[in-house]
Amino acid sequence: MHFTLTPAPQHRLPIYKTVLCVTIALILVVNGISLFQNLRSLKGANAQLVQSSRVAERLQYLDVLVQDAESSMRGYFLSGQDIYLGPTRTAVSKTEASFRELERLLADNPNQLKNLNQLHTLVRRKLGILAETMEIYRHGGLDEVVNVARYADERNGMDEIRLLTVIMIQEQNEMLAKRSAAFYHEYQKAIVLGMGINAVAIVVLVMFYQLVRRSFINRAAVEYALQQSNENLEAMVAQRTEQLSVLSRHLISISEEEKMRLSRELHDEMGANLTSISMDIAAVTHQLQKTNPELAAQLRRARGTLVETVELKRRIIENLRPSLLDNLGLCAAIDSYSEDFSRLTKIPCETEIGPEVDGIARAGDNSLSIALFRIVQESLTNIRKYAKASHVTVTLKTNEDGQLVLRIIDDGVGIAANNIVKPMSHGLLGMRERALLLGGTLTIRRGRNDQGTCIEVHIPLKGKDAVHGARAIPAGLSSPLRQRADDHTPSSPPYSIPPHTAPGPRGSAQ
Repeated sequence: MHFTLTPAPQHRLPIYKTVLCVTIALILVVNGISLFQNLRSLKGANAQLVQSSRVAERLQYLDVLVQDAESSMRGYFLSGQDIYLGPTRTAVSKTEASFRELERLLADNPNQLKNLNQLHTLVRRKLGILAETMEIYRHGGLDEVVNVARYADERNGMDEIRLLTVIMIQEQNEMLAKRSAAFYHEYQKAIVLGMGINAVAIVVLVMFYQLVRRSFINRAAVEYALQQSNENLEAMVAQRTEQLSVLSRHLISISEEEKMRLSRELHDEMGANLTSISMDIAAVTHQLQKTNPELAAQLRRARGTLVETVELKRRIIENLRPSLLDNLGLCAAIDSYSEDFSRLTKIPCETEIGPEVDGIARAGDNSLSIALFRIVQESLTNIRKYAKASHVTVTLKTNEDGQLVLRIIDDGVGIAANNIVKPMSHGLLGMRERALLLGGTLTIRRGRNDQGTCIEVHIPLKGKDAVHGARAIPAGLSSPLRQRADDHTPSSPPYSIPPHTAPGPRGSAQ
């Protein structure tokens, strides 16, 4: 049975699966973009929180610098030691650096910048007053500083600085609280949005999984149904093949039985009639030889034609059912046919048949002998037509496994592998079916040295056949071992019988 393989059709993904895949991809892209934006928002809010915190720290630091400068100057006034003037001397540079930092931090807040400028003015004035007081102390002493302090409003200036610092810190704290609230709002929004997008993605993924699972189940069901269909088809093909094989074997058996019946009828009835006609013609010829020589000569020609008819009948009978097969056995029939093959084709054909084969053939059914003979006949016919061989060997023996082994080996061109399985190789199929009819096997392979062809048939022998075959072996001979196609053939003389010859003009017709 031959099957034509067609290329599988190109299937595309269903549209709803494509839409789901694209939706999942878009959701993941949106989730990534949203996450990036939320991270940027959180980063900005965090930067604003840090900025507000640093502004509050710087304002507190300015207040501390001014208080330290004032406290250090009072210590210097009380002790008269310059070591206390350290904070006062560095106050100007530190305050200016702090004001520059605050201007940078408050660049986006005009109200705070306005307060910062006012605070800057107050701090400069306060530090200027401290510097003037220091000069007064150096020139006039502590009494002069006390007189100046009675009339100066230094306390009021310090209170203004503290008040303005507190106001700015309070505004910055309010802004810090507002920005903290905005930060937490952005944080909560990012969490809610991320969870929402993830939930949607999970839902879509679950839907896609359900679709893929359903598709997989459907495909598995289709594959299972296809497998069941293939198994049923294979079982049906095997059943039909077995039926055809049984039918073929039955037809072979019927054909051989019909050939046997026809050969017997031709041999018995037609042979008897032809013999009677030959005897009558011989008697009439003898009587007319003297009185009518011309008629006698015509009768002799008729008798010659009758002899040719007898020979034709014999050939027909031999083709239908070899007489040697029934009279002298399988060995004589194979040996005679091999000699006829050599005489007609001028190809040497050696036969080697074990002495136990005839006993096995007689103990078995008639189908064994005729099947083996037909296999040899078909093999030699194929060799004559196609092999172009120069030497042929026919071996028939039993092996150590209790099997009857037939080998036909030639050194011709061999058989191509495609010809062995070709549906029109009726001869090879017929030989294989004959071997199967006997419960055996037939194999075809290369011959000796990988040249030519070796046809090997293994026929299992029943217990009774094997016993009879063993009894038929003469003393001193043993059953030969199984040989391969390239094994050396023993040189013992084969069992052979010379073929029959056609009856002469004066012989009796058979």
